[in-house]
Amino acid sequence: MDVTKSRTADPTRIRADVVVIAVADPPGTPTGPLAAVDAALGGLVSSVIKDGEVTGKAGQVRVLHTRGDIPATRVLLVGVGADPDRAAWAAAGAAAARAARDLGAAKAALVAGDDIDAGDLRAMAEGLATGAWRLDAFRSGKRDASQGRPSQIVVAGTIKPADVLRVQATAEAIGLARELSETPANHMTPRMLAARAEKVAAGSRNLSIEVLGPRELTRLKAGALMAVAQGSAEPAAMIVMRYRPSKGMKKGKEVLGLVGKGVTFDTGGISIKPSAGMEEMKMDMAGGAAVIAAMGLIAEMQVPGEVLAVVPTTENMPSSTAMKPGDVFTAMNGKTIEVTNTDAEGRLILADALTYASCKGATRIMDMATLTGAIVVAIGDVYAGLFGSDPAFTQLVRDAGEDTGDLCWPMPLHPGYDPLVKSAVADLSNSAKKRQAGAVYAARFLRDFTEGKPWCHVDVAGTAMNGDHATGFGVRLAADVAERVARLR
Repeated sequence: MDVTKSRTADPTRIRADVVVIAVADPPGTPTGPLAAVDAALGGLVSSVIKDGEVTGKAGQVRVLHTRGDIPATRVLLVGVGADPDRAAWAAAGAAAARAARDLGAAKAALVAGDDIDAGDLRAMAEGLATGAWRLDAFRSGKRDASQGRPSQIVVAGTIKPADVLRVQATAEAIGLARELSETPANHMTPRMLAARAEKVAAGSRNLSIEVLGPRELTRLKAGALMAVAQGSAEPAAMIVMRYRPSKGMKKGKEVLGLVGKGVTFDTGGISIKPSAGMEEMKMDMAGGAAVIAAMGLIAEMQVPGEVLAVVPTTENMPSSTAMKPGDVFTAMNGKTIEVTNTDAEGRLILADALTYASCKGATRIMDMATLTGAIVVAIGDVYAGLFGSDPAFTQLVRDAGEDTGDLCWPMPLHPGYDPLVKSAVADLSNSAKKRQAGAVYAARFLRDFTEGKPWCHVDVAGTAMNGDHATGFGVRLAADVAERVARLR
């Protein structure tokens, strides 16, 4: 994927297979780039608006054939809706990308007027660069190196060259997160995921990595992570990546901890899941994939603050050695946990990862995990659930979500929920007997392993997976949070 800034902002002069122009709802009289195209095409834009063929509604794409009147073969009029937020701009870009892919366009130009906010334009460009991504590695026959999407994107409008470079880096990071998540579990085991993280770290002198295996985890007394792993022939690992800014760069005092759930396949263990749709559980490591990809993006962006990433990774399998309902294990911080549901394994592996991040220098922590189906029932697939122990940090994460389009909605962590994590035989239970507030008590469980550090938990079960496909949700969020934390004084 090659993303560059156009030398001209005139859509009638840009050479591309398709020119993409955003249209608001309602469209109104064409102005800016729309007016220029309208004039060049003999009033065609005005006609389709007048006839109601172009409404500007979110996601609508109307293809106009230029018949040689301008260098571009086609113009795509893409609706962004009324009063669009960053997520809507990104969605519009993604809709344009899919249309361009279906048209076989290799080069797409995104043209915006001066009245479009630079952040909105960047979001739409990111959508255009990522919206048509697909995993082709396991298809037979000739493979398309661009994976079916436009291989060249030029952006014209109120966007700086540095932001264009960021669009390209962000698109590559989101693509990596989606690839890691969608890769079949027999091709993305915990060891394979660790190897891919090592490859990311090797791409930057500012990144270091350490992969802790069973021997190190046993020495650390990571009993919660090892409990989940004991049912699988694949050994568990804890991927630890650290980003340090270059020497001479003014650094912030904070160290951000990023923790991501890395269950490479989740059967549910002894508390086995229904068979229908279980193949999607290869994506139960989407939070970990987003963290790994975000670390590469953070290094590319040269964020002026230290970031520590911890991704616990394992499979959750049923076997004669698997943990059983009723078993009790001791986590890294010494707390005992009664396992009442082996399908609540994500919070177990995150418990040790959160403790490790706290002990290794993180001053505040954000974790991302496909943790509960309950969050999908509660708020669907538009927002991720956001839980936090510190109001200011929680607001920082929410603001980052609004600015990047990785939307997060704040959820409660009231003391009244504390009884849901109590156990009759241990310090904590990993699942409640009451069928209520499932996402809340999962977050409440995690809080006991943050060592009192400011912490946010982002439940991405509804946003990281869209049917059979991963979205890359969380990559932009994590990178933006890292930038904001680096500016804290």
